[in-house]
Amino acid sequence: MEQDSGQKIEFEKETGQKSPFLFVKKKLVAICIALGVLVAVAAVVAGFVFIGNNGSESNPDEQFVTEDQKTEFRHPLTGAKIDLQIESLPRVFAVMIENAADSWPQAGLEDAFLVIEAPVEASIPRFVAFYSEEDSVEKIGPVRSARPYYLDWSSELDSMYAHVGGSPESISLIPSIIGVLDLNEFYNAPFFWRSSDRSAPHNVYTSIDLLRNAFQKRTERATVGEPSYEPWIFADSAEPEGRGNFSQAEIRLAPPTYTIIWRYDKETNKFERRHGSFPHKSEDGDRIYSDNVVIVETDVSVLDAVGRRKIRTTGEGNAILLQNGFEKSVKWKKEKRSDRLRFFDSETGEEMRMNAGKTWIEIVPSLEIVVSNAGN
Repeated sequence: MEQDSGQKIEFEKETGQKSPFLFVKKKLVAICIALGVLVAVAAVVAGFVFIGNNGSESNPDEQFVTEDQKTEFRHPLTGAKIDLQIESLPRVFAVMIENAADSWPQAGLEDAFLVIEAPVEASIPRFVAFYSEEDSVEKIGPVRSARPYYLDWSSELDSMYAHVGGSPESISLIPSIIGVLDLNEFYNAPFFWRSSDRSAPHNVYTSIDLLRNAFQKRTERATVGEPSYEPWIFADSAEPEGRGNFSQAEIRLAPPTYTIIWRYDKETNKFERRHGSFPHKSEDGDRIYSDNVVIVETDVSVLDAVGRRKIRTTGEGNAILLQNGFEKSVKWKKEKRSDRLRFFDSETGEEMRMNAGKTWIEIVPSLEIVVSNAGN
């Protein structure tokens, strides 16, 4: 140590500069201090990890969760869970389907993700059934004529609207409705067919393949905008212990022929549709079920001597939601034609979550024609 000090003094006398030995020594000390700090920090972090895992080794699968694992994706039309988010909204096809007794049994109703039923002349109900372009349905019908209020429901899903003619008001209205692509069988016969085993006008049918082809032809002639509809809020079906004991709802639209019954099956958590005491079956013999049933009360009036109806589709009103084995009073709202028809809790004002799957909406002039049996 004394030798180092002597060398330092002699160097400074000869050169007039500070000794480099002091600089090197200080640098070594700083490096040692830095290494000591790093070791201390590493020990603290290791201690926290040890404590957080109760003294056990950390599980990489628990420590690192990707954003995709945290996110739940649902199909925008059915609410079914899907692995990846859909980049663009599926195109929707809306088809007018007859429900006069002469049209029974229908084809393809059981495959629609959404069906809206409303009265036409003589209070005979008629459907507008909605399908996704992704569906595969070989036969849909009998296809019948348009009415103005069905156009309002079709526009909220930016639908291609398939029909056979229509009332004078609906035909004049179609070109002015933004979001509806008209597919009238009168001018687009190749995308429909007339069955030989039924008499007109109950014999016109189409399919998803034909509807896709019709849409493709439309895009070749003109630019068609992308769909921009807003999905409902969806939820999973209730677990068995969370299901109610609702029995059935009877809708006396035009009794006795057009008495509609929705009967609840607690085991499947679905509602079965019936024509009076008989199950409503498709042409293939399949029964019709729905995960949600909404009975909507609105203004219905007779327009003319033919008996055509005027139905209010916008604004708000009272409704009944059948879901998970319960009957719940709700409010329906649709501010303008292009808005989605939505349903809200009458007490809290919160939007109702629809069970993933299929939904049927029944339009009635008064909830007084609905008779419910809540069961035991």
